[in-house]
Amino acid sequence: MDARDFIKVGMSAERMLVVPAERTVGHFVPGMPMVYATPMMILEMEMTSGDAIRAALQPGWVTVGTEVDIRHLAAALVGATVRTTAKVVAVERRVIRFEVEAFEGPRKLGEGRHARGLVNVEMFNKRLGA
Repeated sequence: MDARDFIKVGMSAERMLVVPAERTVGHFVPGMPMVYATPMMILEMEMTSGDAIRAALQPGWVTVGTEVDIRHLAAALVGATVRTTAKVVAVERRVIRFEVEAFEGPRKLGEGRHARGLVNVEMFNKRLGA
């Protein structure tokens, strides 16, 4: 399957999250500040990227994260409303590339690039022996 046949540059999505204590660095690492953790911001960026193209995927196909190049620019406290955006910027045969950003209001919390690979779930599971 060739993603260029159904994924288009410019496809996009947005997600909103109110930061819970469970997504802070202090939740994972005792003694650290209770601020939005970088891996949790990246997770939200990945999920937003998946949202941007999910409706275009054929049944039995998904995308999985394959690359991240993210800068975490500013902290957000528990209770902050974070808006994450993702936009398709390039489509290859099996790889979709995104620009991603995270904001608290107008303040940019993070930015970068993310890539997702096109995967047939049944074949993927067979290959892994699942």
